[in-house]
Amino acid sequence: MKFPPSSLKPLPMTRSEMEERGWDQLDFLCVTGDAYVDHPSFGIAIISRILEAEGFRVGILAQPDYRSVEDFKRFGKPRLGILITGGNLDSMVSNYTVSKKPRRRDAYSPGGVGGRRPDRASIVYAVRAREAYKGVPIILGGIEASLRRFAHYDYWEDRLRRSILLDSKADLLVYGMGERAILEIARRLREQGREANLKGIRGTVYATSSLPSDFEGILLPSYETLLKDRTAYARSFLLQYQNTDPFSARSLAEPYSIGGSPDEDSGSINTGKPNIQRFVVQEPPALPLSMEELDRVYSLPYTRTSHPSYESQGGVPALEEVRFSLISSRGCFGGCSFCALTFHQGRIVQSRSHDSLLQEAMELTQLPDFKGYIHDVGGPTANFRHAACDKQLRSGTCTNRLCLVPKPCPNLKIDHQDYLQLLRKLRSLPKVKRVFVRSGIRYDYLLADPDPSFFQELCQFHVSGQLKVAPEHINPRVLDAMGKPSFEVYRRFEREYQRINQELQKEQYLVPYFISSHPGSDLEAAIELAEYFRDHHFIPEQVQDFYPTPGTLSTCMYYTGIDPRRGKEIYVPRSAHEKALQRALLQYRDPKHHGLVVEALTKAGRTDLIGYGPKCLVRPLSPSNKTTMKRKSKSLRKHG
Repeated sequence: MKFPPSSLKPLPMTRSEMEERGWDQLDFLCVTGDAYVDHPSFGIAIISRILEAEGFRVGILAQPDYRSVEDFKRFGKPRLGILITGGNLDSMVSNYTVSKKPRRRDAYSPGGVGGRRPDRASIVYAVRAREAYKGVPIILGGIEASLRRFAHYDYWEDRLRRSILLDSKADLLVYGMGERAILEIARRLREQGREANLKGIRGTVYATSSLPSDFEGILLPSYETLLKDRTAYARSFLLQYQNTDPFSARSLAEPYSIGGSPDEDSGSINTGKPNIQRFVVQEPPALPLSMEELDRVYSLPYTRTSHPSYESQGGVPALEEVRFSLISSRGCFGGCSFCALTFHQGRIVQSRSHDSLLQEAMELTQLPDFKGYIHDVGGPTANFRHAACDKQLRSGTCTNRLCLVPKPCPNLKIDHQDYLQLLRKLRSLPKVKRVFVRSGIRYDYLLADPDPSFFQELCQFHVSGQLKVAPEHINPRVLDAMGKPSFEVYRRFEREYQRINQELQKEQYLVPYFISSHPGSDLEAAIELAEYFRDHHFIPEQVQDFYPTPGTLSTCMYYTGIDPRRGKEIYVPRSAHEKALQRALLQYRDPKHHGLVVEALTKAGRTDLIGYGPKCLVRPLSPSNKTTMKRKSKSLRKHG
């Protein structure tokens, strides 16, 4: 990767800004569902700056008016291609809560105003782009495309949707962290024109009418088979999950029948033509970036702010969360079932050098509104700074076991010294008062380190009164489904955290996060967690319902009722009413949940927890409350 110098200004968002640069045509038009923020926490900023550094002319079309084609013609026809992303989040997650209600706020839009992006933004933008410019290659990327690259369960429609590549009719899809892939695509288009052969590029997905005779990859079950057999979907997802490693993964191909008679479930179109076989083919993942390559990505000339046109609208709220933070790594070997990182970034951790991070920190200190505080130094998991073991960089990650659960692997390299030295250097910089660690800490990895110095200094220097951690649940069955360690590990961490803070004479607290209604959790498990809250006088700040988003093992469990890792059935709370019961149990102190808690305890046969004793969760219902409870229960069943 070569990155020549560039002036420190945002890329053009209008034709007049393009012409101010002396350009009469773009090479690439980048379309995004987010507001344009030129900061390396935003995927579109990284991709556009990489292309600019390679000499390509790039323009940004942020949150275009998708109701017509006119906004897509703003810059004129791009010479080489149109790159499309739904944004930093899946557009359906951006637009809807877990209860499927529209969100009023969108942190990635100017002023935080919701409704600026369409549902299924990548598909909508691709259709409009094709209407605007026929014959120009359309390439999807970003997390929405990455996690929907094969047939996937869609929570909002409660059905299996086919690959987003087919629904969007795009020419190519880039999955994962796309720096290597996008540069190879751009170079081929520059050298060969719009008719360039874009097959065979790692980290991409394409559609084809036939597989080569020498195809040596894995043929997944067909989409039509998946629609009929949820067990087949569980097997298919497991194969995909086991082929996310760049060193060991094989190519994957998913067959489809396109055309023929109408099929409401599959979404195929009645063209009056016989069925035509299509294959969605995934090339193996891109190789991880070296430290030097990652450093170069973050050394590009980002303005580190949103486009000036947003100032009058109040800026972009998502920027404030990361403006004074440092991204030190990517990838995660934690393996939580409800997290899509394995499917998107992969399990091999890649880190930036100390020099690169120190240079960026010095740049932060020169910003006019820097107050002396670096808000975070981390990544998906802050205390992961290197690959889990040497084997991962030679032959890849293990396909059938995790690095940390049920117990840390004997080959796991447990060492916080590199991260500790980095934090020490950062907090010694001029103008830096404090350096905080706010991204996730993997507490089981921290406890496994025989050297206590990181834990000690974390509490002494890098906690701002509260440390957020994620035990997620207490029940062993639920924790196993989640890919989390036993709750006793968290208890040991809690005791050690308290001990260290007492020695330091600091009043600092743990803020544990919990998930309700995850696959494996029934009322009995929810009651067990509620009793833990009671016994420890804990009132959760918030309880997050499990949100079935594409690309996670947990979502596969939710859809199929099967744990794909073992091929065994797993209990799944699906109805809105049962989810409300489980959430109410975890917030049993809230008077508005009184009726639901009584109903849940009665249903579970735990009326011993209804009464006036010290072990009771709630008091019995009054006659008026019983009437209210029946009315609410009827409403939940009707709408759930």
